[in-house]
Amino acid sequence: MLRRAMLIIFLLSLAGSLLAGCGSASSASSDHELKMAPMSMMPEAVQTAATVTQQAYQFAIANPDVMQHIPCYCGCGNMGHTSSYSCYVKNVDGKGNVTFDSHAIGCSICVDITQDTMRLTKQGDSPQEIKAYVDKTYSRFGPSNMQ
Repeated sequence: MLRRAMLIIFLLSLAGSLLAGCGSASSASSDHELKMAPMSMMPEAVQTAATVTQQAYQFAIANPDVMQHIPCYCGCGNMGHTSSYSCYVKNVDGKGNVTFDSHAIGCSICVDITQDTMRLTKQGDSPQEIKAYVDKTYSRFGPSNMQ
């Protein structure tokens, strides 16, 4: 009887280990590496800002293909912003030189939207899925800056 109980415990622990291994592998494969611009290219005001703000700028600069599809709901449309990307970037010239917008340094809604965009990008969500999430979550704060 004892031998049978030990065999059952062994088999259950072996099965649990195998199942846990499968779960770990699948969740690790769903994480995507985030592209981040180097802090050295950021203006001093960004370099001395809170870490979440620094990360938001680094992500926004490195991921215009995502950020240009994500709206902002802080009311910055009145400033001419047309996406979350424009909360961070005024212009990129033909040589790739970035003119930064300082707006997001002092705007927690911009940074929160970008932090959510980073998290969802890392999970593998598409820009369209991220936009739907942002619309649902942030539209209560004001109008979208995207037309």
